[in-house]
Amino acid sequence: MDSPKQNASLQRLQTVEKRIVRVLELAGGLMEEFANPSGPRKELVNNQCSEFMQLIKDIQVTLREEIKSACEYRPFEQCDYIARISNEICCKKVEYVCEKMNEMKETIDEYHGAT
Repeated sequence: MDSPKQNASLQRLQTVEKRIVRVLELAGGLMEEFANPSGPRKELVNNQCSEFMQLIKDIQVTLREEIKSACEYRPFEQCDYIARISNEICCKKVEYVCEKMNEMKETIDEYHGAT
């Protein structure tokens, strides 16, 4: 189930995606404007460049915040999986050592029985 924090994050990332599309549209529009045989219209170029730069700034800020938020997210912080696995491994080691000790005892008993 998605938490409200995750939903808000996804919405912010969707907004970033829309801004990136708009940035590409602006860049394409500017390229067309510069390719115009009569020359680029200064006011249009200035407006589009300003919008372009503002969108780039907004995208950077949002992505920086999302990356920082993602780095702070630690869903397994309260998880005891590592401790349980370590405990299970230790138990297996103890079982193995006991098994080997029993084998050694049997070997010693056989040796004493043979003499």
